[in-house]
Amino acid sequence: MGYDEIPRPLTEGPLAIEVRGLEKTFQVPDHRVDTLKERATRPFASGHSRELRALRGVSFDIHRGEFFGIAGLNGSGKSTLLKILTSIYRADAGRVRMAGRLAPFIELGVGFDPELTARENCELNGVLMGLSRREARSRLDAVLDFAELRDFVELKVKNYSSGMMVRLAFAVMVQADADIMLVDEVLAVGDAAFAQRCMDVFHERRRRGKTIVLVTHDMATVRTMCDRAMLLDHGELAFIGDPDETARRYHRLNFSELHLGERAAESAETAIPDINAALIEARLTDEHGNAVERVRKGSPIRIEVVLEARQELVSPTFVLQAMNDASVVVFSVTRELGDGRDRVAAGERVRLSGRVENPLVPGRYAADCWVRRRVGDGSLAVQGMRLFNFDVEGPEPSDGVVSVDADLEAVAIGPEQP
Repeated sequence: MGYDEIPRPLTEGPLAIEVRGLEKTFQVPDHRVDTLKERATRPFASGHSRELRALRGVSFDIHRGEFFGIAGLNGSGKSTLLKILTSIYRADAGRVRMAGRLAPFIELGVGFDPELTARENCELNGVLMGLSRREARSRLDAVLDFAELRDFVELKVKNYSSGMMVRLAFAVMVQADADIMLVDEVLAVGDAAFAQRCMDVFHERRRRGKTIVLVTHDMATVRTMCDRAMLLDHGELAFIGDPDETARRYHRLNFSELHLGERAAESAETAIPDINAALIEARLTDEHGNAVERVRKGSPIRIEVVLEARQELVSPTFVLQAMNDASVVVFSVTRELGDGRDRVAAGERVRLSGRVENPLVPGRYAADCWVRRRVGDGSLAVQGMRLFNFDVEGPEPSDGVVSVDADLEAVAIGPEQP
């Protein structure tokens, strides 16, 4: 199929990845039989299934030395595409050609044997990425230093936390020094300091002419880091070219899928997705202002966010949302400018900071921000962005999505009297 493309000078030169006409379809069963009881009671149950077309004739080129972004909503085909590029899946049709050695980082724990130690897994993964056994062993110290896991080198990785696993896997990929780095958004599991080290690696590899393919939902990264980017939508290539335009189209798609944030007063028909601001800084902090990844149940959520206006923001409002791991908005807080101003000039910055009451039960959450501005016809231009992921910790798991105080008591009152 055809697609819109904005040519850029950086796409000239030899190809690193060539993809032509990729097709992939999965058979999804309508009813899954999981237990022996089900098999015994329904021995002749039909195995009906439906087709899921994950990729539909996807074609694109990535040039050597290019920083290329892949964006798309959940279910757009990104994961399937990555697994075909790394030969985990076989395409039903089409072809993939690569020039150079590939180092993939696409899913937490892939390629690691949980029963082996970090030392043994580093050697194994180094060999899988094209290093000799001697080279893999010689780079162990550099891997452990980058991942800050020297004290845990003899620990089996099944006992690693998700953050430790990410640091180890990324460090192995870095030391493999492949020609093409394929990185999924699993980096979001790491902390802020580790994420910055990853970005430093990307900058350094880019200067050395390495090819980097980054799959992400973070449009700020796409716009600031990528030479080009592409957008997948329901398995089809919807756009490829300018990163700003890719981000704009992603926001338009995202707009129809996500909550707009307190849109009781404005209907979806009066809102227009647009790029209003760039995320400069976002972090969760403790009471001393230090960046943290988690907060105790019941403790206040303290945030520091800095945004830069990409165009004049007229009557701007800023909506902070917390979402649980099921993508349910748990709470939302809306703020306007606190100094009485009704607009922010392009290039000016806005700081959102303070503390928010924490009613969340223990679990994994994401903090989003929606930036809204008025446009000439009275409608809203809206942009949503992911700020950070964080954990709420507690002594025991809880039901529901929020924890509330209650003045209730249970009293035994005896049997009913005649």
